[in-house]
Amino acid sequence: MMKLDFTPAAVLFDMDGLMIDSEKAVMACWLEAADIHGVTLEEDLLHAMVGLHEKLCIALLREHRPDLDIRTLGETTDRLYHDKVEQGLPLKPGIIELLQWLTDLGVPRAVATSTRRERADQKLHRSGLIRFFPVVVTGSDIEHPKPAPDIYLKAASLLGVAPPHCLVLEDSEPGVRAALAAGMTPIQVPDLKSPGPEVIALGHRIVGSLTDAHALLQARYTPSEQGV
Repeated sequence: MMKLDFTPAAVLFDMDGLMIDSEKAVMACWLEAADIHGVTLEEDLLHAMVGLHEKLCIALLREHRPDLDIRTLGETTDRLYHDKVEQGLPLKPGIIELLQWLTDLGVPRAVATSTRRERADQKLHRSGLIRFFPVVVTGSDIEHPKPAPDIYLKAASLLGVAPPHCLVLEDSEPGVRAALAAGMTPIQVPDLKSPGPEVIALGHRIVGSLTDAHALLQARYTPSEQGV
């Protein structure tokens, strides 16, 4: 793993696929909705939706499957997914340990998720993660979603930290591109999609788990740097 060459003044977190193990549940809901309505959906198309804002997902579906009633399919999927979130989605291994450690150090933290505000709040409260985040920016709060930099720039602004001093933890390509466009340093922890050659060529750090990301951060926060 490439070591970090700076000590972050803030750490910004994606939510789905990074902190909450939700992407598999979303895909399962789309497939279940398709079955309910007697249609099929290609799994590679669903994989292409990972990390995208809801509007971009709908646009992608309409582009590749103009034969479908996307609105009805989306409403059914949303209802099924709401129930799954209420039942509780699993957290990614290592996320609580990482968040508690950063909190104890006093490192500013924010969520920057493409998910709309209502659903993001539902997930963060049901999972118990909300207690770690004084700032939450959602897809409802910005004009241009990932891979545009808007959501990360807004999160940094709300924390009062300049973008070059922010570290971003992401699982998806759109999120990594958003962080780079914002002038931040991303660490990618891939979820369902392994980075392809074009993503790897971006030159950012890619690790196998949140535990690995935690180790990179620990190497930067010596006792003299605590309380950043």
